[in-house]
Parts: sequence; C-alpha cells; structure tokens
Amino acid sequence: LCTFFGGKCGHCKKLAPDFETAATRLKGTVPLAKVDCTASPDTCGRFGVTGYPTLKIFRNGEDASSYDGPRSADGIVHFMKKQAGPNSVTLRREADLEAFVNHFDASVVETLLWCDQMTTLFSPCLSRRVLLFRPPRLSSKFEESVLRFTETITTHTLRRFIRDNIFGMCPHLTNENRDKLKGQDLLTAYYDLDYLQNPKGTNYWRNRVMKVGSQFASQGLSFAVANRKDFVDELEEEFGLGASDGGDLPFVTIRTQQGFKYTMREEFTRDGKSLERFLEDYFAGRLKRYIKSEPIPEKNKGPVKVVVAESFEEIVNEPEKDVLIEFYAPWCGHCKSLEPKYKELAEQLYSDPNIVIAKMDATANDVPQGFDVQGFPTIYFAQAGKKDQPKRYEGAHEVKDFIKYLKRESSHVPVVSRVKEDL
Repeated sequence: LCTFFGGKCGHCKKLAPDFETAATRLKGTVPLAKVDCTASPDTCGRFGVTGYPTLKIFRNGEDASSYDGPRSADGIVHFMKKQAGPNSVTLRREADLEAFVNHFDASVVETLLWCDQMTTLFSPCLSRRVLLFRPPRLSSKFEESVLRFTETITTHTLRRFIRDNIFGMCPHLTNENRDKLKGQDLLTAYYDLDYLQNPKGTNYWRNRVMKVGSQFASQGLSFAVANRKDFVDELEEEFGLGASDGGDLPFVTIRTQQGFKYTMREEFTRDGKSLERFLEDYFAGRLKRYIKSEPIPEKNKGPVKVVVAESFEEIVNEPEKDVLIEFYAPWCGHCKSLEPKYKELAEQLYSDPNIVIAKMDATANDVPQGFDVQGFPTIYFAQAGKKDQPKRYEGAHEVKDFIKYLKRESSHVPVVSRVKEDL
C-alpha cells in the first residue's frame, strides 16, 4: 500500500500518524510506502496522481487498484490483512461456523451439500447455498438475521447480493466503513453507542430508528447509528453540533449524495414521533439545509471579492457576471504563493463590470455542488449564462495566463487596465 502526498496538504498530515501506526502493525505482512509528490512529481504523474493524499495498492510492483478502504490505523490494518490473506476459509464443524459468524461485520458462507449417491447413481450432485449472516450484535426483529441467496450463482450476482445486503437496514457507522456508507443518502443517529459495555441500551435507540425508518424504507434514504464520540470533530465542523448537543438523547443528521445536509433540531422522543415528523418534513421538502459558512463580510470592496457559503449564490452564480473563483486553504503554501498574482489579476480587471475575481476559504465554508475541490488551490470559472456548467481552470498561475484564459472563455471581451507589454 502506497500513499502519495503533498508536503503541505492538511488531509495528508491528518492521515500520516494512522498510516505510520498501520505500517508498524503490518510490518512483515504488508509493506506500506509513501511518496512525496512535491519532491518526486514525475513518479506521481506516472501513476496519475492528481490530488492528495492518493492511496494505491501495488501487487508485484504493478499498480493493481486504488485503495478505497478506511483511513484509520485499525481500518487500514483490517483492510490490508484481508487483501493479503486467503479469499476464504473452510468451516468443517458447526462450532467453526458459529465462531466465524460471531463477528463484528457481516459474514458470507457457502454451504456444500452432496446429494444422495444412491438416488443419483453414477452422477453424484452437489447442492450449493450462499448465506449472509448479519453481525449478532445487530440482530433485530425489523429484519432477518440470515439472508439466503436465491439467484443463479455468478460473480456479478453474488457481488450485487453482498453489496445490497451487507450493511442491512441500519448498520453501525464507524470510521472503518464510513466511506462506503456515505456514498448514499444517509440518516445517522449519533449517541453514546457502546456494544461492548451497553449492548441493550445501544440497541434501544437503534430499534427506535429502525421502527420509524421501516415506514420510509422504500423512499431511497438509508439509516445508520454511530457513537457520537467517534465523530465529534466531523459533527462540529460539518453540522455545527457540539459534543453536548442532545444530552443523553440521540441527535440526527441527514447527508445526501449531493452533499446537502440537514439536522433534526427537535429533541429525539422515545416514541419516535419527532423522528417521524423530521422525515416527513424531509421528504416533503420542508427542511432548511444546513450550510457551514463564515459570516458575510460587512465590507467587500477589494479587487478580490471574498465569498462565503451564504453569499456564493449571490456572487458566483450572478447570472450576468463571469466569475473566476479560487478555493483555498489558509495553511496552503501554494495558495499563499498565488495570492499576490491573483490580487494583481483582480486589480487589472477591476474596472471591468462584467468580470469578478473571487476567492473562498474551502475549509471554513461548504463547497457547493458542481465544484469538485480535492486540493488547494482549486480554481473554477463560472461563465455568465452557464452557471450550471462551471469549468475547472487547469492553466498556469501567472497573471498573463489567467488573462489569456479569460479572453478566450469570457462572455465579454475583458477590460484590462495596466497590462504589461508581454501580454
């Protein structure tokens, strides 16, 4: 497993200690490596690395696949051991089966039953069954604990069966499975979840979620429960929720595939009625989205317009304006190097009423749908009349290159002041 990183990347710094811990624990089993793309750009370019951190799995020196597993130390170790270990194990006794399915995650078992050779004469047959066992701690009256695969066995049908059923109706969201679960419209109830010390109390709230959720199961929303202590930073950063919000009661959020976020502000009632009302309002479109945003600046007369999430629609999506917007991070060295050039660009275009040069701190504000920001700085151009088709700027970061781009892409010919001779 190799991670490709950039020297000043915040996400890379966050991953680093978990990656180092995993490397130590996997020593002798799976080697872990890292490449600094600022020092070895050719190597990173050869493997198609465009954002940081990028993790790839190599087998026999070849790029085998992208790593799509969890990014905590425990998750990396668990995932890579599975990659290195056998694809399956043989269960010879009932005790082996019981031990195998008594696991934190769901288990898939294929049973092989020989037909009676007396009845089949010279053609002994083999009966195969595939069963999916849900984790015992998640056993509930609202769904079956064991599912039987009923289609013709092929790689495609088995993968689909496992994908569609492995998490069940209301899984336990963890740092290890979060990336897979969050690729869907997901409602999560956060509370003091503890399956080791308090399984009964933990499932008390999970059953309340499942009871209400079962009424909305056909409407495309998935459900999960999570230990709020595992997601304190994310809840505060993404939803504005503190560790004490909700007290002993669960607090509930919804995050959609499009990145829209909602929070249930009413107290979670034990009869589930508040959750039911929340879901009714969500499906009826009555909920107000939660948007993480800095305050709108009181003064914004500088050449580079400061955009926050709450003012994004007004400034960037102004239908009559061409807007070049930089998404930056305050700690980003490349962003700091760009700043004087970006300001000079804005000054040269300041007298043009049709072009806006703007910037937004993407660490303090939600990035709207349609703008894919994986690293910093990321620059987009939103043309007048085509706000639903923003274009990523891929050119050089010199003033003359920006102006050439704007002359080519803008809906109006740019009015440039104090242009240097080489332009």
